[in-house]
Amino acid sequence: MLYVQQSLSSDEDIIYVAKFHWFYDFQAIMAIVWGTFFALSLLFAVQSLVAHLPVSVSVYLLSYSLEPDDGWLTIIRKMHPIIKFAALFIFILGLWRFAHMMVIKATTEIVVTSNRIIFKRGLIARNVGEMSIDRIESVSVVQSFWGRIFDFGRLIVHGMGVGEMIMPNLAEPIRFRKAIEKARNG
Repeated sequence: MLYVQQSLSSDEDIIYVAKFHWFYDFQAIMAIVWGTFFALSLLFAVQSLVAHLPVSVSVYLLSYSLEPDDGWLTIIRKMHPIIKFAALFIFILGLWRFAHMMVIKATTEIVVTSNRIIFKRGLIARNVGEMSIDRIESVSVVQSFWGRIFDFGRLIVHGMGVGEMIMPNLAEPIRFRKAIEKARNG
């Protein structure tokens, strides 16, 4: 909340600080899990193909010839480097997605103050959206089936005129909307 604390005026108080739901962390962790799963699936699929294909075809998938007593790890070591790089690339994509989601979570600040809503996003380049509380026309809450069960959802704050702020999935979206109503009435 460094940006918000720096931008508060002397007569402004923080009413509510929005937080990402734990489901967001779960999705980030699942990016690593799926990357690992698909990378290993590629390796084991090629391994099973090599074991069942004729030697004349399996030569294209391997860098070295197979011995009858080779185990699964030895077969993976003998695979063509392009196959191993493809599996590594798939795994790195999962790690990249995880890191990207965690950077977004760490650098996003969403706050309702007594005068405005502040939505700051960005690590190096900063993207800040602010809307005065008295210029808010309506607040829409969008929750999926799972969002209703686990209490997370997306808020769309419509301003007077053409402006709107679309928030990411947040924990307790109804509480966020109530905080906006409290700031409007207070």
